[in-house]
Amino acid sequence: MQNDKEKRKSEFKRRLYNFVLKLIEFIDALAQDNVSRRIGDQLLRSGTGILGNYVEAQSSVSKREFVNYFNTSLRSTNESKMWIALLRDSKRAQPKSVQWFLDELGKFAKIFASSILTAKGKRTI
Repeated sequence: MQNDKEKRKSEFKRRLYNFVLKLIEFIDALAQDNVSRRIGDQLLRSGTGILGNYVEAQSSVSKREFVNYFNTSLRSTNESKMWIALLRDSKRAQPKSVQWFLDELGKFAKIFASSILTAKGKRTI
């Protein structure tokens, strides 16, 4: 059971890492106009923050610290969805190119929210 849990954690971390790599490529390919650069900068901060806070949560010394890092990852996930939607809706990115990111971010949000509830003892796995 513990081995399975560790495997899921490792797979999720790898999934987040690959997401960030694709996000970097996506941002790098945006037009170099002022708005795209500014939104791209914000998206890079929030998108990489998802992974960074997840990694920090794994070395938490308390449940409270773990929940705080996961809350920050969840907030960064939601912020990233907003920046990507703005790029799409302002016609700075093609709807097809952003859909995968929005889908992944939606799944990440559910995972973080569920984990937070479980850690707080408000939900069991």
